[in-house]
Amino acid sequence: MDIQHPHAPVELIAIDMDGTLLNPAHKLTPRVKQAIADARARGVQVVLASGRPVSGLAPFLDELGIDGDQEFCIACNGAVVENLGTGQRVVEYPLSFDDFLFCERVARELGVHFQALDGRRMYTPNQDISIYTVSDSHLSHVPLSYRRVEDMDPAMQFIKLMMIDAPELLDAAIQRLPFELTERFAVLKSAPFFLEVFDHRAGKGPSLQKLAEHLGVDAANVMALGDQENDLSMLQFAGTSVAMGNAIEAVKQTARFETATNAEDGVALAIERFVLRDA
Repeated sequence: MDIQHPHAPVELIAIDMDGTLLNPAHKLTPRVKQAIADARARGVQVVLASGRPVSGLAPFLDELGIDGDQEFCIACNGAVVENLGTGQRVVEYPLSFDDFLFCERVARELGVHFQALDGRRMYTPNQDISIYTVSDSHLSHVPLSYRRVEDMDPAMQFIKLMMIDAPELLDAAIQRLPFELTERFAVLKSAPFFLEVFDHRAGKGPSLQKLAEHLGVDAANVMALGDQENDLSMLQFAGTSVAMGNAIEAVKQTARFETATNAEDGVALAIERFVLRDA
């Protein structure tokens, strides 16, 4: 890790989940849990920021004890910012059924699998359901339904749409994305097999900024940690930005600091150095 120390004290920590907070087995390690508990005991707000829906964050929020009326999470890549005590949403950017129809058609034309999340259930129009969709349903703690497009309710709204497939297939499809898609939506990879489509106003960075303003915390006093493309905007916003050792190169180039990998308690090491060392 870079030995330089940030100048402003950290008041809020935004932490990506998969590949960052969680180890490769998708678990919280004792050292990471202890570092987060110690930071919270000193009055530092800890916010989980993920591409997952709130239901997919819930088990780890419970494990960390983050559930108060003034505690929040950033879900669905910033399409949702929720107060964990009251359930009130500070930010919510749903996508329409027309958005669903457009993105499903693009995915079909590109030959990749597609899924949609309405906050309560995950839907796929692919009869040969992708193993990545099944895995995402499990990690997100939402039920999965195969549903033909013509059987979907046109009144539905969605918090996230996704193109998913084996990395080599998805990367090939990304090279052929139509301009209309990238013009109409924010489109980012959150994993080698996930391409996420969401409202342009969303994103982890913009929603972290809105939450910081809501809490009265300056950007200089925000620390963010991440590993993937969908973390770039919050790393750009935070005064103390930390890339995981397992991060993609673009994240390492963007972040001011680098810590160890998620298999080596990288989040704990960063919190110990930048939050707890001078406490």
